[in-house]
Amino acid sequence: MRILIVEDNQKLAGYIKKALEQKSYSVDCVYNGESGEKRAIFGEYDLMILDIMLPKKDGIAVCKSLRQENINLPIIMLTARGELDDRVEGLDSGADDYLVKPFELQELLARIRALLRRPKEKVAEFLNAQDIIIDNATHTVKKAEKELKLTLKEFAVLEYLVRNKGRVINREQILDHCWDFAFDSFSNIVDVYIKQLRRKLNDKNGKYIKTIREVGYQFQE
Repeated sequence: MRILIVEDNQKLAGYIKKALEQKSYSVDCVYNGESGEKRAIFGEYDLMILDIMLPKKDGIAVCKSLRQENINLPIIMLTARGELDDRVEGLDSGADDYLVKPFELQELLARIRALLRRPKEKVAEFLNAQDIIIDNATHTVKKAEKELKLTLKEFAVLEYLVRNKGRVINREQILDHCWDFAFDSFSNIVDVYIKQLRRKLNDKNGKYIKTIREVGYQFQE
């Protein structure tokens, strides 16, 4: 799952990014409202953490613009302002949740989990294909009831493939979803992780992950 942080305090953004990556999320950071809006429109994100007080374009305006463009990814607003009118303005602009600084990291993580498991959201708490079960709440994977030991990035790649089971996913989509935008798009890192996943899944002859020549990969239903 991929999260966009739009926060001009680079130290705070880095702190949140590190914490989320430790929970296997792929995280991008930008530091002004205009860049954040462009990323949200043209990127592929599951959730956005949006500060209100931003340079170039404030978070309220960004949120309103995204909703007008029918960009419906969940948005958590962050602000140092805690007055009732400010909270109402943030929610009325289209935000899904609101967190006042300073906040506890565990509370932010809990709110992220709550938004991502909403029934109407595209990220389900449990995903399954064949005998594979993925628990997004605990970030665990079981094959035939036996837990697999995966790295954070292996989990992210597998989760994305299983979530899109039956669809052909190209390498660029996997890179875009599971790595941040600074990563070298010409790297063979996707193929390396697919190889590792196949080994851990004991995937023989593409039973789970099928290679679509010159295109990408498909997780078999």
